[in-house]
Amino acid sequence: MAVRADLEQVFRAAYPRVVAVAARVLGARDEAEDVAQEVFLAFSRSSVPPGEALGWLSVAAAHTALNHLRTGRRRTSREERASLDLPQDGDAADAVVTRDERRRVRAALSRLPRKQAVALVLRHSGLSYAEVAEALDLSVGSVGTTLRRAESALREELNRHAPSD
Repeated sequence: MAVRADLEQVFRAAYPRVVAVAARVLGARDEAEDVAQEVFLAFSRSSVPPGEALGWLSVAAAHTALNHLRTGRRRTSREERASLDLPQDGDAADAVVTRDERRRVRAALSRLPRKQAVALVLRHSGLSYAEVAEALDLSVGSVGTTLRRAESALREELNRHAPSD
């Protein structure tokens, strides 16, 4: 199969956003870059119209990153790395609490319906309502409702799996 003629141009324009979306889900830039590599490989083999590339890539990054979370393919290395990331001059207890909270949010996110999880990830990765709507094939007016429902479902998941004191 031939390489897309627009691949380099799309890569240069979209790579930072694809990595940002994946990093939002995974919490680690190196893993996000691995996801970006997978996403651009899939894009290079696709027939996605050039005008839809950014939305397609953003959604693909969110889906691929969520798949990584759900399968736990890199959970062990992520946790080992996180244990080494304690601040040198800060409070180690605060760092542990923050790390545990992020882990809880990511786990809850992985349990949400896919469309809700992707909507949250895209919006919190900096996409506008219009961009989220285009990426998820929604009307702009329904993005807010989708996000509110997703946030509510995320809160319910976090409460359902809240650590007991």
